[in-house]
Amino acid sequence: MATNHKQPPAQITRFLAAEAATLALGAALARGLRPGMVIYLSGELGTGKTTLARGVLRALGVTDRVKSPTFTLVEPYTVSSLYLYHFDFYRLSRVDEWLDAGLREYFNSESVCLVEWPEKAGGQLPAADVRIRMEVDGSGRSITLNADTEAGRDCIKRLQH
Repeated sequence: MATNHKQPPAQITRFLAAEAATLALGAALARGLRPGMVIYLSGELGTGKTTLARGVLRALGVTDRVKSPTFTLVEPYTVSSLYLYHFDFYRLSRVDEWLDAGLREYFNSESVCLVEWPEKAGGQLPAADVRIRMEVDGSGRSITLNADTEAGRDCIKRLQH
């Protein structure tokens, strides 16, 4: 008799009514992060990408101000034994600009990388474990999370509980 091994969902869609819901989702996402993961955060300006990242970082214990790294390109955080790098590529004007900035070394098996505006790197980034798309939806936000790897599926599975 064949055993039915149920795969965790590869996609979740949610409506976030307010900033508090976005922060809470970020906190839930933090529970599933593991070293080596890459998370893409996509969406237009003002859709809540940095707020979601703030929720992740707060849940991991960061008490300092969490701001978008729009002008610095990356904000590093060391939380416990986890190295987390929050990127914002909004200002990149050339596909290879992130390489010129020497950022490739941050993407490794020991760190977690949250990347806002990954499309600005034109496919030069390592593949995402989880891709998150945020959109304005009335007075709130719609968010879609897609898992592209086993680590991503494990992360998304934790959001179900």
